Amino acid sequence: MTNKTPHIDLKNDLGFGKTILMPGDPLRAKYIADNFLTDAVLVNGVRGVNGYTGYYKGVKVSVMASGMGMPSIGIYSYELYKYFGVQNIIRVGSAGAINEKVKVRDIVVGMGACTNSNFPNQYGMNGTVAPICDFSMLDTANKVATKNGLNVHIGNLYSSDTFYDDSTPSSAWGKVGCLAVEMEAAALYCTAMRLGMRALAICTISDILYPPFTALDANERQVSFTQMMELALDCAVEYENLPHLEPKE
Repeated sequence: MTNKTPHIDLKNDLGFGKTILMPGDPLRAKYIADNFLTDAVLVNGVRGVNGYTGYYKGVKVSVMASGMGMPSIGIYSYELYKYFGVQNIIRVGSAGAINEKVKVRDIVVGMGACTNSNFPNQYGMNGTVAPICDFSMLDTANKVATKNGLNVHIGNLYSSDTFYDDSTPSSAWGKVGCLAVEMEAAALYCTAMRLGMRALAICTISDILYPPFTALDANERQVSFTQMMELALDCAVEYENLPHLEPKE
């Protein structure tokens, strides 16, 4: 445990909760803290990636942005798991639908994350690392969603290193069952697997990447995905009962 790494510098003794929500957008992190957490305080402000800790239904919960892309969430998730006592990270982000059964504003929970990234290559495996979520987090999220009357889609995400991509179209990944494309889940899952921690990506569909194409604007992405936020926060309450973990060397 420490109070400072190159990218996180704790501002007070409250620290981080056992579970942290990680949107890509720092403004979405602030929105969650302001509108859902009680007694939320700023605990990190390095590089403007503000982190907040407060209470939700009496449980200490944190929220901090991951930034965009796998290198960024790879850094933050590693430091949070390794040095700050965080055991569960829930990515709460936006995604583009690449499967026709998924519509705008639907919630997608990533069981696995296919990727075009070289992020898993760092482990030097003679094969392919398959980034997957933690089952206990997934199982709980499914039960909480059912209890809350939410119809969520559970399946593979496609984590892309490129937003403007001249190579394989995202729609090709939809043909092999991926539900939506985003840019962070695979790195988060790999980091959690490597350190023996827990992770889950919950995304709201902001864009439809098949005809007729649809896209929500930046403000809608920032403040209107409240069902996803509440689902993640209700899960965070349940995750307090999961066994304690220590990061692997």
